[in-house]
Amino acid sequence: MEKFISGTRINQGYYKSFQPNFINRDWEITNMDIISLLSKADRQLGRLDMYSEYVNIDLFIRMHIAKEATQSSKIEGTQTNMEDAFLNKDEIAIEKRDDWEEVQNYIQAMNEAVKMLHTLPFSSRLIKQTHKILLQGVRGTHKLPGEFRISQNWIGGATINDAVFIPPVHTSIAELMSDLELFANNELNQLPDLLKIAIIHYQFETIHPFLDGNGRVGRLLITLYLVNKGILKQPILYLSDFFEKNRMFYYDNLMRARTHNDLNQWLKFFLTGVIETAKKGVTTFDAILQLQKSLDIKIKGLGNRSADAKKVVDYLYTQPVIGVNRVEEIIQKSNVTAYKLLDSLEELEILKEISGAQRNKLYVFNEYLNLFKID
Repeated sequence: MEKFISGTRINQGYYKSFQPNFINRDWEITNMDIISLLSKADRQLGRLDMYSEYVNIDLFIRMHIAKEATQSSKIEGTQTNMEDAFLNKDEIAIEKRDDWEEVQNYIQAMNEAVKMLHTLPFSSRLIKQTHKILLQGVRGTHKLPGEFRISQNWIGGATINDAVFIPPVHTSIAELMSDLELFANNELNQLPDLLKIAIIHYQFETIHPFLDGNGRVGRLLITLYLVNKGILKQPILYLSDFFEKNRMFYYDNLMRARTHNDLNQWLKFFLTGVIETAKKGVTTFDAILQLQKSLDIKIKGLGNRSADAKKVVDYLYTQPVIGVNRVEEIIQKSNVTAYKLLDSLEELEILKEISGAQRNKLYVFNEYLNLFKID
């Protein structure tokens, strides 16, 4: 990686754009720090993948995609709490609905992209389809959803003249993305997959092929690539939380690779993120198993209502925000019975009322949600 040359700045008249070099080539790893981090990252990913066999993985994925969507959108300036992601649109304050819709699109984009991997390779077509879902019906809807840009964009600064970074001109996007696609699918290239996706993410953010949503799509690609290569059986690793907590390092390390040809520092940062995130995933799996055991004991204390309480709690693992109407549907009993059960679950501190309303109250499964907020 010491021989890495990121690209060149090209004069476009009144500004200079950055033209990255192709990445589909032979790479040589000589940095022992990277090799050591790579070994740790592989080990932690293996542990995380193994743990996924011991809990209901669909519930874990649903929660993590909601967290990923919230954190990835937060990096872009969207302000939505994780619990908001589980509310219906009419339960969201009008001024927050655009943010809420962006998070919902992210959740849908991740789910649909994982399904598309069964029929599509990791490719520009997959990336465009994912982008189209991400930007449908929200603030980026006029920014060519599902299409590469046909004009110049820039990062940072009010205008192109004071931009922090100016990506390549739009006329070179097709060949740059084709090179990225070839690199991703080049089975003859012996570079370890974790380093390949780190480089792919760097290159994608450098190309910045869309007018909007590049950051979110670029972060989605990490999980999609790992699933596509069989490194993870399920999409259970999400780095947006790590990137959000280390936002300045994230941007600085990407930029330093471009300006100083220092790809090593970016790779170290990326692998550290994989290690920390995988460890946190294992901790969360452990905590879910412990929570399930403790709640089973608590619920038994409700006597003849324990069966109904068990149905509600099982539902809460999939949808951790609930109201009385949904409880009625789950237990198939009256409104009064549903409210009494909610009161009991609140007394047991399994649920917490969050709406402050007199009617149609909303309750959150706080202890479970908090497992996904562990720092």
